[in-house]
Parts: sequence; C-alpha cells; structure tokens
Amino acid sequence: MKLTIVGCSGSFPGPASPASCYLVTANDGVRDWRILLDLGNGSLGALQRYMDLRDIDAVLLTHLHPDHCMDLCGLHVAVHWDPSGWNRDRIKVWGPAATADRMATAYGLELDPGMHEDFEFSNWTAGSAVQIGPFTVTPYPVRHPAEEAYALRVEARTVDADGEPVLRTLAYSGDTDSCPGLEDAARDTDVFLCEAAFHEGRDDAIEGVHLTGRRAGEAATAAQARRLLLTHLPVWNDASVSVSEARGTYSGDLAVAVAGVSYDVGSPFTAPLAVQGGAREAG
Repeated sequence: MKLTIVGCSGSFPGPASPASCYLVTANDGVRDWRILLDLGNGSLGALQRYMDLRDIDAVLLTHLHPDHCMDLCGLHVAVHWDPSGWNRDRIKVWGPAATADRMATAYGLELDPGMHEDFEFSNWTAGSAVQIGPFTVTPYPVRHPAEEAYALRVEARTVDADGEPVLRTLAYSGDTDSCPGLEDAARDTDVFLCEAAFHEGRDDAIEGVHLTGRRAGEAATAAQARRLLLTHLPVWNDASVSVSEARGTYSGDLAVAVAGVSYDVGSPFTAPLAVQGGAREAG
C-alpha cells in the first residue's frame, strides 16, 4: 500500500501545498486501486500529477469543511463537462449524510439532480466498514466542530516483495481533538497520518478542534501505532515545533508529511528532516 501526499496544508492551501488530500494505492493482484482521503481546496490540480482522474476508484471525505472536500466541485466539472465524454462509471463518494446536498449547494446546483449524475454518494455509518477493491475502510467518529467528523482506518490485503500475502494498515485522523475514536482508528496501524494543527501554549484555550504535536503523539502511543506522520500544519506553524512536541510523547518512527512525497505504508520513513520552501519539515 502506497500513500502519496497530494496536499497537507492545514485549514487552507499554502505556497508549497494544497489543502488536505491523500492518494492511497494498492494492488489486488489484478490491478492498482486508487482511493482519495479527502479532496480539499487546491488539491485537484496537484492530483493530476500523480494519476488520471478517470482512475479514481473512490473519494472518502472525513468531514465537510472546505479544506477537506471543496475540490469535489472541480471534479464534478471534470466529469460532467469532459468534451470527449467521461466513459466511466460514476465515481463513488463516501462522506457525511449532508455531502451530496452540500456539494450541490456549493456549486449553485439544484439538489435534484445535483451531482448525482456524476457521483455515487454513500453515507458513513460509524464503525461500519466499506469495501473498495482490496481496501477495507472503517469510519470512527471524532471530536471536531462539524455535524459529522470521522477518522478513517484503511486496511489493504496485498503481497510483499516476496509475493507473500500481507495486511497493511493506515489510519487518517481527519480533523479532531483528542478522543477515543481517534485511538480506535489508529490501533496497531503501520502508519498513523495524524493532524497537528495547533501548538502547545499558543492554542491551549481552544477545545475540541485540533491536536497539537504532543496530543498527536499521545494518541499514537496509546494506539501503539508503529509510525506517526504529522499533517495538516497551517502555514504559520513551525514544523520543527510540532515534531519536538510529538517526540515528547511518542518514541516510534516520526515524520511530517510533505506534499509530493510518497510513503510505502509497510516501510520505515527515510528522510528524517527536509527543507521545503524555507520551512523545515520532516518527510
């Protein structure tokens, strides 16, 4: 299973990265399957560097804040108005119950048909897994000021370099403060992709919105996640501070997500600290 960071800037796109979007790829023995975890503003353009939009198997939305879902409007245009015809099935979209209506409203469409001609919308049910090719995806409710917000646990049965069957696991926090659902999603995962939008001291008065590096590390330790990949850092954050905070509560393999970097979910992180656009980020 491969994780590609399409966008990881927190809350809005930054100069070096779109907002949240993560491409996850796995092979079922027949073909590669590609799912997107969130499709935040600015991410659709960058996504086309890594794949043909026609090869999207599903879009999985954690919640309906624009930095996690708004480029579904652009994808609607790409599907609906392609002059050569889309010539594919409707793209599967899982998300909160309001997803289809919210996207139609955002684009100024009537709710019927809205975007239903282009997307096959399904609603998350907490704790209920969905199957997409080799992927099993389970949503866990988390703590964030949205009508529905979820962390996602992604499991894929694939084969290793020796051709042996193996189960790979990835958890993605979405946006959340500390909560039991976050730890449940990340339990014993190979990689825990976890937001760390806040800093200790600076954001202490804000409850129930985001994690700090320290709290992300605490969740990873409690869940016994094997690797922690911090993400969703706003442009005003210092990535080295987030790493330092997380290192105080988590002793495992640790890095900060960098747009354009791909990770083998079953392998250790390789670049402990990189310099991206003048900001120091682990990748």
